[in-house]
Amino acid sequence: MQVIDPPEVAPVQIKKPILQQDSEGTDVIELQSLLRYWDAYSSTVDGVFDSEVHQAVCAWQHRVFLPENGIVDCLTWHTLYTGGPVNMPVLRLGSNGEAVIILQALLQKVGFYWHQTKSGSYSEFDTLTEVAIKDFQCRCGLVSDGVVGFYTWRALSKLPH
Repeated sequence: MQVIDPPEVAPVQIKKPILQQDSEGTDVIELQSLLRYWDAYSSTVDGVFDSEVHQAVCAWQHRVFLPENGIVDCLTWHTLYTGGPVNMPVLRLGSNGEAVIILQALLQKVGFYWHQTKSGSYSEFDTLTEVAIKDFQCRCGLVSDGVVGFYTWRALSKLPH
């Protein structure tokens, strides 16, 4: 089992089978081992994709901002090899969209961000977001540059959400 630690995640072709509940075999052993490595699974590594593995996969998918369907596809395998989200965009001052909303909600949930627009929604990576992310990065031992790339997303994925 090789865990990938990229400076920035580039598209990687991981040739692994799609796994789901009732799958069995060495690929399920690898899945269980990876989930265990990332503290997402604590049960027996036995090569059987049962309901416990399904729940662990769903929890992992939630953690790395993927749809929680319990199916281990190429993207889920990729996140397991890198230890964090692989499909999140790089965000910086001026960015906007759904990923910014996710970012601000996470920061707010753990007390790094308190701003809310008049409409009650977020979506723009403003100076308050930049200050909050720099503070978060500093506390996590990351480069405090205000840019949300792979390592910052990986740290954010470890927060309760």
